Amino acid sequence: MKVIVIGGGIVGLSSAYYLQQSGHEVTVIDKTDMSSNCSYGNAGYVCPSHFVPLATPGIVKQGLKWMWNSRSPFYVQPRLSWSLIDWGMKFMKVATPEHVERSAIPLRDIAIISKKMYEEWTALPQFRFAYERKGLLEIFQTDTGGDHAKHMLEKAHELGLTDTVLLSKEQLDALEPQTRILAKGAVHFQCDAHLYPNKLMQQLLADLRQKGVRLLGNEEVTGFENSQGSITKVKTAKAVYDADAIVLSSGSWSRELAAKMDLKIPLVAGRGYSVTLEDSPYKLNHPAVLIEGRVALTPMDGNKIRFGGTMEITSTDAPPRMSRVKGVLEAVERFFPDFTVPMPTMDKVWYGFRPCSADGLPYLGRTAKWKNVVVATGHAMVGLSLGAGTGKIVSEILNEEKLSMDIAPFNLDRFR
Repeated sequence: MKVIVIGGGIVGLSSAYYLQQSGHEVTVIDKTDMSSNCSYGNAGYVCPSHFVPLATPGIVKQGLKWMWNSRSPFYVQPRLSWSLIDWGMKFMKVATPEHVERSAIPLRDIAIISKKMYEEWTALPQFRFAYERKGLLEIFQTDTGGDHAKHMLEKAHELGLTDTVLLSKEQLDALEPQTRILAKGAVHFQCDAHLYPNKLMQQLLADLRQKGVRLLGNEEVTGFENSQGSITKVKTAKAVYDADAIVLSSGSWSRELAAKMDLKIPLVAGRGYSVTLEDSPYKLNHPAVLIEGRVALTPMDGNKIRFGGTMEITSTDAPPRMSRVKGVLEAVERFFPDFTVPMPTMDKVWYGFRPCSADGLPYLGRTAKWKNVVVATGHAMVGLSLGAGTGKIVSEILNEEKLSMDIAPFNLDRFR
């Protein structure tokens, strides 16, 4: 089949990888040059530990408190937008303890599948993306954070992630002896891994190019043609392409493109920021999430460290806010007082948009309207973690093979 993948992030490229592997003629189309999208600037986590969806009762309450704080970890820019209002109402309605409980197993399962795919890639000579299995620390400073850590430990064990352990202050210090940490303890999710996203994406693009996948960058999809219940052509400003099947994996722009196919996907853009220090003077052995600070730190590729965070629900044309970056660096210094990172200039800051579904679960599967369209988007902050697994499942769907997991929780029509 001629398969057109719309979107050149990790989900789209992983889909292209497995579709080409199974014999399809694959074209990837992206509005950018595919060199700096959301898949590049993230924390690099491959994390079965992230089994809690974005839509939780706590985040709604906390988000209202943070609404007017320009440096807060979670911020929704007030604006008159029907799509945002619709998304927000669905988000608040679904953010219940029951939803959190239901979401844990499918999020765990797709993350485990994805981790397995990444580990298969590391055995191939063309992939050397600094993959390391050191786990992930969730570090807490307060008794409330400690209670959250104990809850996460119990839930991880319930889900079979039994190599998760609770660390005392002394045990945490023993894992990070070269770094002073102001904390009471941590949870160590030993099931997790991390990688250097920049190398992963560059190597994946090179591999696809070498295998004959057509990569069309700087080409924006403007419309579609259909016939007898299928999308048959993809139109851009430059050309019209025939298609036997379509994979819609265009991240934060998926809602607008879906609308051009007469599909409704509740989705908004959530902007995140990161700063990467090359030849970092600060040393960290393990990736870490700061529970109270809601910031991620990752040692990468031997000589780098990346600080990232914030979820800023805003329009994709809104200018970046450097106050968000300042909030990230201040949170780091509250936990790591020796990490005195000066405020960088704008050209040293990465920012990008994550596609946020209305319930914190990705959209993955065929559409009811078009028999040859598969949607794979809405992964929010775990796009890289779930990317390879999502791509594998996309290929299974189009090849009509047995699926690696039950994807019913990711159904596109679950808000109808």
